[in-house]
Amino acid sequence: MSLQTPAEPVQDPSKPRRITTIDIVRGIALLAMASYHFTWDLENFGYTDPGLTAFGWWKIYARCIASTFLFLVGVSLFLAHGRQIRWPGFWKRFAMVAAAALAISAVTHFVTPGGVIFFGILHEIALASLLGLAFLRLPALLTIVVAALVIAAPFYLRSEFFDHPALWWVGLSATNPRSNDYVPLFPWFGAVLLGIAAAKLASTSGLLARLADLAPGRWSNPLVFIGRHSLAFYLIHQPLLYGAVSLYSQVWPGEAELRQCQAVCEQTNDAKLCSNYCTCMIDTLKGEKTQYPTQEALQAHLIELGKTCTAVAESTMEGGQQ
Repeated sequence: MSLQTPAEPVQDPSKPRRITTIDIVRGIALLAMASYHFTWDLENFGYTDPGLTAFGWWKIYARCIASTFLFLVGVSLFLAHGRQIRWPGFWKRFAMVAAAALAISAVTHFVTPGGVIFFGILHEIALASLLGLAFLRLPALLTIVVAALVIAAPFYLRSEFFDHPALWWVGLSATNPRSNDYVPLFPWFGAVLLGIAAAKLASTSGLLARLADLAPGRWSNPLVFIGRHSLAFYLIHQPLLYGAVSLYSQVWPGEAELRQCQAVCEQTNDAKLCSNYCTCMIDTLKGEKTQYPTQEALQAHLIELGKTCTAVAESTMEGGQQ
């Protein structure tokens, strides 16, 4: 009679080991994205200079974040399906990302109609994942060459032919359409292809095997958790951040409206008059700290307050007493 012991689990050779390092990098990229979105929210509510996140280092920062995400999409695509395409798993993931992308388009259509996200990063990830399957068996060098051509395409293939809204997703229109998150096929598919090529080279050189053996300390657990639940984090973080800033602006609405107030006022009035007018508006609203039941009620109150503050500003300009 022999004593039976539980058999050790056998690693499925068709299923690659998860590389924790990639989850950590993805987690860092997600936190960086959240910091950018939080700054965008502050700008949207008037707490920073208008256009802050659209130019300069903030624009470069945003593009680096998007490039990192899409590069990792290519890496993950090769890790999951490089040996053979596991169709059930692929279609499940594709459906989740595509559904999330459509949900974002629907929500932004109602929340921000002037900047609808019709082809953002999730739309790009869904399409690029599908197209990327065709490159899993191609040589890494050829994939890099195609990636370079895709990235450079907007510099030599732009045409008014692509200006039709039905073709905006391509990314080759003469003028970029307005959207709060526009990540078209060209040039961003190039980052996914570079990720596929890098994963191929890393696999051939043995780098992937060495990375799979790494066991980071407990400090990495939060990043690993975020990296492994990237879609959920992406969908949840922005509503929470946007909601928090929106709530703050309701408590202290003057701070959120100050820059916008002065910018609009100075288009048709003297800068000093506008300074006095907006200061009156801000100080009064700060003192009230009133919660308004509807947006219409707030607008009606602002109209009446605007009349009062206009009189105060004009009186100050004339040397009168407030």
